[in-house]
Amino acid sequence: MPTHTMRAIRLHEHGGPEVLRYDEVPIPGPGPGEVLVRVHAVGINPPDWYLRDGLSNLPPETRPTFDLPVIPGTDVSGVVEAVATDVEGFSVGDEVFGLLRFPSFDGRAYAEYVAAPASDLARKPAGIDHVHAAGAPMSLLTAWQFLIELGHDHPSPFQAARHRPVALGADTTVLVNGAAGGVGHFALQLAKWRGARVIAVASGAHESFLRELGADEFIDYTKSRPEELVHGVDLVLDAVGGRDSSRFLRTLKRGGALFPVFFGEYDEEETAKLGVTVSGTQVRSHGAQLAEVGRLLDAGTVRVAIDSTFPLADARAAHERAARGHIQGKIVLTVA
Repeated sequence: MPTHTMRAIRLHEHGGPEVLRYDEVPIPGPGPGEVLVRVHAVGINPPDWYLRDGLSNLPPETRPTFDLPVIPGTDVSGVVEAVATDVEGFSVGDEVFGLLRFPSFDGRAYAEYVAAPASDLARKPAGIDHVHAAGAPMSLLTAWQFLIELGHDHPSPFQAARHRPVALGADTTVLVNGAAGGVGHFALQLAKWRGARVIAVASGAHESFLRELGADEFIDYTKSRPEELVHGVDLVLDAVGGRDSSRFLRTLKRGGALFPVFFGEYDEEETAKLGVTVSGTQVRSHGAQLAEVGRLLDAGTVRVAIDSTFPLADARAAHERAARGHIQGKIVLTVA
């Protein structure tokens, strides 16, 4: 076993990237149902900066509670170091990746070691390294649960009805807004895997990247308004979501659907009149689904694009990179 302390990034207060502190803390022990993972890489996701900011952008009734100091982060790739006695299916030395304890904001992944629920983990695809594996869990599971299979019965805090993916195939057209980011670049690839025609919306710098991933059409939102150019699509996956998302309603054909990843405000009368559906869900940890998408990653059917990497100690610089926006794929922290 390792020494008894490790380095981890912790928040002692809320604020900008400067509140991320590189601390020495005890190594956690795996509780029931958990394994201890020696972390090699950590994927960075929007919930990490929501937590850093104090979750001020979430409706108060949906905010989970937590105590400071807290170790942020949910996405890990690493090696199993110890296994609780009640855990089957993982052994010391296994390479694993996972989205930890989401949506609870209690992943504690920005660290050299993390105690992880075994049910949140899958074997790391042998064909990709830890950096790429760490970039996958939250973003790829979000795209999967929105587009392919929800995989759970938990109600969403954002809507009463259960989210239902739309059947995708050669006769469907999907518009992906925010196509170059974490969720977006996976959504594009999953839609192409299912045979759909994909229109990618992003800024011009990302065009060749998105065409390489299989986009059939590209729209530079800095130069054109997609809602004026596009009509009659079956599905919009809006990886940006939020306030401006309703403008995509008029790109849909009757019977079409808008899936906003970050919920916005939609006028029920307008959606009824247009004959379209707005639906979303909240991504949840799911080891079995990760094992399934792991096969696509292993085969190279879906690939993880890495925007940039930073050492764990430089988490502040990684968050500053995230704040600048126009991310192509994923930002990942590396742990020696």
